[in-house]
Amino acid sequence: MNQFTFFLIRIILIGLGATFMFDLWGLFLKHTFKIAPSNICLVGRWLRYMPEGIFQHANIAAAPAKKAECAVGWVGHYTIGVAFTAVFVAALGNNWLQHPTLFPAVLFGVVTVIAPFFIMQPAFGLGIAAAKTAHRWQARVRSLMNHLAFGLGLYVFGLFVGWML
Repeated sequence: MNQFTFFLIRIILIGLGATFMFDLWGLFLKHTFKIAPSNICLVGRWLRYMPEGIFQHANIAAAPAKKAECAVGWVGHYTIGVAFTAVFVAALGNNWLQHPTLFPAVLFGVVTVIAPFFIMQPAFGLGIAAAKTAHRWQARVRSLMNHLAFGLGLYVFGLFVGWML
């Protein structure tokens, strides 16, 4: 296996693991505090409308469901996690893969909250940073905590993948 392939495999595994950590955090909140996790099927609905040229919705939950939207949502969710990981590693370089450190990973997790605040939530009809929702601060804190979990996952799975490979 050449170095580039090995490099890509590491990024993919870390991205999948960090996204899994995001999802575990959501399950923890659901079972411990009865806080509903992110609805990944709505991500799939959003993605499934894109080929029709529809990128923004007044209310994505009210938009008619699309075939296979949940499967598309989960694949999209994990693909986004891997893409974020690739950006993170590109920014920090191969040295971080060799010696993962916590602070840059968690900081990057915080930075990734830009995506839901300024892209996904407005596109779903929720406004910038969930401004059009009844519980905007709860939604904002939940998004931030989810993305902190992703950042922690970058670090944990960076260590784990480095140890495994």
